Amino acid sequence: MTTEDESTPQGNVAYARLLTELREGRLNPGDRLRETELAERLGMSRTPVREAIRLLEADDIVTHMPRQGASVRTLDYAEVMELYEMRAVLEGTAARLAARAASEIELEELYEMNRQMAALGNGAEAFILNRQFHGAMLDAARNRFLARSIRSLQKTLMILGPTTLTEPDRAEKAVEEHFGVLDAIKARDGSLAEAAMRAHIAAAQRVRVRALRAQPDRTSGHDGDLL
Repeated sequence: MTTEDESTPQGNVAYARLLTELREGRLNPGDRLRETELAERLGMSRTPVREAIRLLEADDIVTHMPRQGASVRTLDYAEVMELYEMRAVLEGTAARLAARAASEIELEELYEMNRQMAALGNGAEAFILNRQFHGAMLDAARNRFLARSIRSLQKTLMILGPTTLTEPDRAEKAVEEHFGVLDAIKARDGSLAEAAMRAHIAAAQRVRVRALRAQPDRTSGHDGDLL
């Protein structure tokens, strides 16, 4: 299987751009990935696009269907719940480790990022800053293996589309939850930091589940159907 390290620079560029389209909701579950159309849209040849599709397949974001070709994978109810469960475990651990390892400078930067996020509301800049906040928290945890696991999980979460911060009042509540995590880290209370981060992820999960249930042609998924 092709890996990012083995692909060409152009293939990596195409891969990054398709990930961005997934994150922003311009590519959605079930969308077919036709090499010719993607090459034209991205302004490059089919070869790097083909490499990008292979990388997405390695990430378990793309699947190949008989007689249809490559398409963005659709997550079922159980997978969505499992993803958020693992996100709570991993990011909760990151917060706990950050309480032990984060420097004062890192902590000050996290506070400043969260204050900026509060000032931005629920605009696109706030969504970017939120990703940066969680990335900085992960960096402060000082664990490369944990970072690798979380970043792999985040790629799969992109299949779900835009951030839950687009929901009314969610951005404001997320900022409050971030401050709770940061206060625990500042107090060097690892257990409290982990509990606060787990609660933050659980709140996002509840918003995500409500949004998915509200979509047409979706069911509860208890028997394996889609949300």
